Amino acid sequence: MQKPKLFITRYIPEPAIKRLEEVFEVEIFPENRAITHEELKEKVKDIDALICLLTDNIDHEIIEAAPNLKCISVYAVGYNNIDVETATKHSIVICNTPGVLTETTADLAWALIMSCARRIVEADRFVREGKFQGWEPMLMLGNDIFGKTLGIIGMGRIGRAVAHRALGFDMKVIYYDPQVDPESLPSDYVSVDLTTLCQNSDFISIHTPLTPETRHLIGEKEFNLMKSTAILINTARGPIIDEQALISALKENKIAGAGLDVYENEPVIPEELIKLSNVILLPHIGSASYETRTKMALLAAENAIAVIEGKNPPARVN
Repeated sequence: MQKPKLFITRYIPEPAIKRLEEVFEVEIFPENRAITHEELKEKVKDIDALICLLTDNIDHEIIEAAPNLKCISVYAVGYNNIDVETATKHSIVICNTPGVLTETTADLAWALIMSCARRIVEADRFVREGKFQGWEPMLMLGNDIFGKTLGIIGMGRIGRAVAHRALGFDMKVIYYDPQVDPESLPSDYVSVDLTTLCQNSDFISIHTPLTPETRHLIGEKEFNLMKSTAILINTARGPIIDEQALISALKENKIAGAGLDVYENEPVIPEELIKLSNVILLPHIGSASYETRTKMALLAAENAIAVIEGKNPPARVN
């Protein structure tokens, strides 16, 4: 009996590939780059299942070019790169990989908080450039974290994990998330509106999904409300921040700094942003640990296998 066909748009951890090969005839895009839209359109013509990345644009053209497609399993939590409406009309099941990357992404958000507050990257560069001449009273002064106020935008799994870590720093946690029932969270966490959060937070960490409502949620108005000592962290999705407004806020010292793992037009990063010393820039590595990326790949694999076998997948979107 011929196995169903599955295409993977980029190489993923080996344990997941081996698991998929038990069920599918597997093809993997062979080049170490993002597959183009036209290449993907050609590859999906006769496949039964697709494992894609968050960087792959799965629009109506891709979906309509795949008459046999039954499952789109995205190797990510977010699925804003997929035309969910068109996929649903074609009875295609969409799956993602929530839960398994929560703690790892929360760790990275905290790495950015600490690195920005204590100017770690800047200080490392200072030493490597031979500028360190010994201890100085005013050298590389940063900001304390302990006892400060952390504002979290989006109190889902990752937002809650970030908040939990703040307890160890004796921080006050406030959050903005209209979708969350405050009764479902510890009483120590205080629900506020976005204006109040911007005005009162020493650190702001973004963990909301990208939707039409959250696109440019943080823009010029919000930056004007923030403390001049505030630090903004984004490990969610780039377009949640108006990038040009962020650049202006950093240049004009409206805020003290930012730590970014995602960008508005990823992978393109404005030259103006790259030149700024008060921002830390990472290459979208929120879930990038060996353990977590393997768990993500295995969950993406099990999602695709379940759909093909007529079972309910572990993480169904639509």
